[in-house]
Amino acid sequence: MGTVDSTVWIWVAVAVVVAALIVVLLLATGRRRKALQEKRDNAHREEAAKIRREAEERELDAREREAKATRARADAEQAQVDAARLRQQADQQATEAKTLRDDVEQRTRKADELDPDVKVDGDGAGRGASHRGAAHGDHANPDREGTHGDHENPRHGI
Repeated sequence: MGTVDSTVWIWVAVAVVVAALIVVLLLATGRRRKALQEKRDNAHREEAAKIRREAEERELDAREREAKATRARADAEQAQVDAARLRQQADQQATEAKTLRDDVEQRTRKADELDPDVKVDGDGAGRGASHRGAAHGDHANPDREGTHGDHENPRHGI
């Protein structure tokens, strides 16, 4: 029976060695798997950090573009204000020009009424040789030469 006992012991020893090998293989595989997982995790961390940096850069770009858009809106609004101011000035100058033209017309009418060489119709408009013609070299009255019909000039006749 000694041989049977030793055979059993040999099988038990082989089983223990096989079990130990399996445990060692499992541990080695687990460590390798853990090392690979850690390597993957590190790669993922680096990728995530890269993505975050890119996102931060894009955020800065977005802020810069928003600031430019805000400045552009402010410039556009200022341009509208300037345009409104220029329109107001143009309207004022047009009104002043009309006032001046009306004054010129009134003075011309008054001069035509005073000038004996100009015939005035019923509405006050002059006809014939006028003060304007005399001023441009058409001297209708040689006695008045050089005066140009300036009745309102206090230095008249000097």
